[in-house]
Amino acid sequence: MTSYLLLFRNASAANGYLATLQDMAEDMPKWEAWIGNIAMKGKLVSTAPIQYSGSIVSANGTKNDQPYKEVNSVLISGFLICQSESLEEVQQWSKSCPILKYPNSSVEIRAMVPFPIS
Repeated sequence: MTSYLLLFRNASAANGYLATLQDMAEDMPKWEAWIGNIAMKGKLVSTAPIQYSGSIVSANGTKNDQPYKEVNSVLISGFLICQSESLEEVQQWSKSCPILKYPNSSVEIRAMVPFPIS
């Protein structure tokens, strides 16, 4: 079985997430049902939303209190780690992810590769 990292990408406002607190509250049952479906299959490893502010460390130094945003203001707003026999199964789950209701949102799926043990 392969572990997969799902990155939830969403558009942002100037200084926060695009979704309002009311949007988030209304969406919570949808997220609970969507994640619960994966958990009931015994394939959920971990999941969490990500706080908006953060630090960016690069060779040029550290920038605090700002997330990394792509050119179109899309940023990672959460993640989920799951296990599956196939990428196709994870893609099917992702098609009904609640994040997709927002403009410019997406679910990026990446297979996780274990470190070799020497």
